[in-house]
Amino acid sequence: MPPFEGVLFDLDGVLVDSEHLAEGVWVRTLAEHGLPIAANEFSHLAVGQTFPNVLVRLQELHGWTATDAFLPVLEERFNQAFHDLPAIQGARETLLALRAAGIPFAVASNSERGRLHLKLRASGLAELVGTHAYDPSWVGGRGKPHPELYVFAAAQLGVDVTRCVVVEDSVPGGTAGVAAGATLFALLAAGHIHPDSSAQMQAIGAARVLRSHRELQEALGVTTSA
Repeated sequence: MPPFEGVLFDLDGVLVDSEHLAEGVWVRTLAEHGLPIAANEFSHLAVGQTFPNVLVRLQELHGWTATDAFLPVLEERFNQAFHDLPAIQGARETLLALRAAGIPFAVASNSERGRLHLKLRASGLAELVGTHAYDPSWVGGRGKPHPELYVFAAAQLGVDVTRCVVVEDSVPGGTAGVAAGATLFALLAAGHIHPDSSAQMQAIGAARVLRSHRELQEALGVTTSA
């Protein structure tokens, strides 16, 4: 038996390769609405954050506030960008292997609920995840780095969060997992990963730093025939 009873996944950058797409949409739309910002600077302030927190950080760091015209444009571009969203290589096989092993899993994401389910459908993972996809609205809007979302997701699986592995790619998400009492596995397999990500994730308490879903499957002790 594995030394855990459930697996809790972040979505963006862990199961779907969406961060670079979202970053491009943000940078383009911000520039058109009065805030030119470099892609790497935006990524540093935004990765792993909730949508409201990104807006707050933009105001705090750049004195920029979203107008009523900004949000509909951004939303429409997100819908277009995520229409053909790829799953990260091996993600589907990881979920299939967990299901075959009888290990429950859930997705806990800072994405807004509509975008969360859009990404799951577009990537072909919605059927595997089923109803166990949770966003901050399930816990009063308190997204990562607060731990409540992971505690809630574990409870929905019927397992204690301290008996779960959290799979994350960002400091805010990893911080939430550790604060919840879960074991943190850092998965750095997406296109947006920075050179210092490994050190950052180890610094907040990652038990393992992994570079692919194949490595994740081995760390979880599950196998796939794919």
